[in-house]
Amino acid sequence: MSKPLDIIEFLTLSKGHLTIDVRSPREFNKGHIPHAINLPLFNDEERAKIGTIYVQTGRNEAIEAGLEIVGPKMADFVRFVKPLAKENKIFVHCWRGGMRSGSMAWLFDTMGYEVYTLKSGYKAYRNLVIEALGTQGKYIIIGGRTGSGKTELLHQLRARGEQILDLEGLAHHKGSSFGALGELPQPSSEQFENDLHLEMSKLDLSRTIWLEDESKNIGKCSITNDLWANMVKSPLIVIDIPLEVRVKRLVKDYGEMPAEGLEDAIRRIERRLGNEAMKDALRNLEERNFAEVARISLRYYDKAYDHSLAIKETKDITFLSFETDDMKIIAKRLMDIPQ
Repeated sequence: MSKPLDIIEFLTLSKGHLTIDVRSPREFNKGHIPHAINLPLFNDEERAKIGTIYVQTGRNEAIEAGLEIVGPKMADFVRFVKPLAKENKIFVHCWRGGMRSGSMAWLFDTMGYEVYTLKSGYKAYRNLVIEALGTQGKYIIIGGRTGSGKTELLHQLRARGEQILDLEGLAHHKGSSFGALGELPQPSSEQFENDLHLEMSKLDLSRTIWLEDESKNIGKCSITNDLWANMVKSPLIVIDIPLEVRVKRLVKDYGEMPAEGLEDAIRRIERRLGNEAMKDALRNLEERNFAEVARISLRYYDKAYDHSLAIKETKDITFLSFETDDMKIIAKRLMDIPQ
């Protein structure tokens, strides 16, 4: 017989073991426990069909229709898990810990596996995520104009033993009109939160955690209200690096990107650049004068960042100027600041 676990037990014991999310692909793609794999009891169309029968005819009729759909799949389910179940253990969940996970747990239990289910299902996991992301951490925010190398600086800090949260890395987006270039497709906002929770669970919240200064939305991913409220009140260290050093960095980062993607990004900020500046940027892009494209774009981005800096909620702002973008030097200077 399968054993029901609360969410903390489920996450702890399922590490390194086969964790199956039996919800439909659409539900899974919206958001899932990061280490879970999708083995849907019903596909999207089948789930919709069962739901319609439940509403129009009743519970018993919906169960009967579900059995007709699932019956032919059972052997495939067993064959799927056979090479994946370590130590003969399988962890199963659905949305609310109901019939879908119960049915799959019964099947695997019948086949001799040690099966664990999640009380209240994925809904319990989401409640945990939202609560955890609202926990106050000891954050320090790294700011600076576009091209300052803030993400590289974060990772240099981590290499020196500091704790970081790379929100842009989790969102697969660098936060600007150019931010999706060279990145994997973005997760949903819900999955972004789930992945962020996983990273936060690895950190010691009593120690400093470094983050990059972000907008609330990173591409299509959104930072939760509670986490955002904590971030905007945290100490901010603004890195000031000369324009031409930043231009050189941007050329290095974006110069090999497809011209079509760069053109689309430039056109998206036409209203902010102005039509003539946009045309000038596109002309330089066609001529592969990437440095000038960067300078034109930075006229807008620098102005936008300076405006955002002027309206920051936090009054704890430290400005540090550097003539270099050597992140080892900058990271050392940041770590020397009393925390």
